[in-house]
Amino acid sequence: MKAHRGNRRKPESYTRRSYRRLVEGSGLCSCQVQIRDTDLHIQTDRPATALARELTLRYRLQIERYIQLLPVFAEALLPLPEDPLAPPIIRAMLAAGQAAGVGPMAAVAGAIAEYVGLGLLREGCREVVVENGGDIFLHRHCDSTVAVFAGESPLSLRFGLRLQSRAMPLAVCTSSGTVGHSLSFGRADSVTVVAPSTPLADAVATRLGNEFGPPSTTAGRIAVVLEMGRAIPGVSGVVVVCGDKMGAVGEVELVNLS
Repeated sequence: MKAHRGNRRKPESYTRRSYRRLVEGSGLCSCQVQIRDTDLHIQTDRPATALARELTLRYRLQIERYIQLLPVFAEALLPLPEDPLAPPIIRAMLAAGQAAGVGPMAAVAGAIAEYVGLGLLREGCREVVVENGGDIFLHRHCDSTVAVFAGESPLSLRFGLRLQSRAMPLAVCTSSGTVGHSLSFGRADSVTVVAPSTPLADAVATRLGNEFGPPSTTAGRIAVVLEMGRAIPGVSGVVVVCGDKMGAVGEVELVNLS
C-alpha cells in the first residue's frame, strides 16, 4: 500500500534505512514493524512491539478495506470530498488532501505514523516517536532534533530541526524528487514540513515537492515553494533543499549536526 511509485534512483542510505541509526541511543525502547510495504521504526519509553504491530495492522486494514469500497481513493491525484461515515484515519487523509490540494494517499505514511503513535499513547506510553519512510510523529517530554535527509545533496544530514517539547505532539514529514518510491513531479532533494498534524505535513510536503519544477534559478524556485507552504493553514514551517542550496520559513530552528 504505497502512495504511488516513481522511477528515481535511491541512495544506499535510503534503501538500507541506515539513516535510522541517527535516532538510536535516545534512551527509548526501539522496535521495527514491517507489514508488507509499511515499514515503521518506533521508539517508546517502554517495550511495545506487540502493541505497535497490532495498531499498524488495524489501521492498514481500515485503509485497505476503504480502497476496496472506493478504489479511486488509492489513485486520485486531486482531493476527494469528505466522507463523514469513513473511519477517522480515512477522514484525516481526505482532509489533509483537501488542505494541500493533492490526493488522499499523499498522506498515507503520515496518517499511519500518527495513528499508531496516538494509539501507543492511549495505551500508556508516555513518549513515542514513529518514523514511516521519513515521515515522523513525535511526542516527547524533552526537546528533540530531527536530521534532514536529502539524498545525495551535500547538505544531507548536515543539519537538523530542533523541536521544542512544549509544541508536541508534532510532525516532521519529508518529500523528495530524487529519493524514495513515492510519486513526486518535482526536483528538490527534500521538502520538509513541520506541523501539528502528521497527515497534513505529509500531504503538504508532497504538494510542495511537486511544485519544485525546472527553475530559472534554484534560489528563486526555493523562495516560491516556501511562500506556498507559508500560505497553507496548519503548517508550522517548511525547509527546502536542492543541491547545495536551502531555504526555510516559519517556526523552524535549524541546528548544525556533527
